[in-house]
Amino acid sequence: MTKLRILTVFGLLFGAFGVSAADTLDMQGMADSSTARPTRGMTAASVESRFGTPQAKQAAVGDPPISRWEYKDFVVFFEYDRVIHAVVKRGKSS
Repeated sequence: MTKLRILTVFGLLFGAFGVSAADTLDMQGMADSSTARPTRGMTAASVESRFGTPQAKQAAVGDPPISRWEYKDFVVFFEYDRVIHAVVKRGKSS
């Protein structure tokens, strides 16, 4: 019974103070989050007024209708005529 207790104590100590490891996250090529882009709730007209004409417009699909506008550095997603999300393209920065 004593051996079992000793093994249990060593097992708990090893578990608590055992080998630790860490992963490294490589962020090279990731977009700069400070890139100016539209904010949630902006209208399509205000986005075009502030950021100019997009390079491409993807027609609305689904219900509710979701459309996409592509700019050089970011992509804007609309539900009806309101921004729901804007993401910076990989490897792009301001």
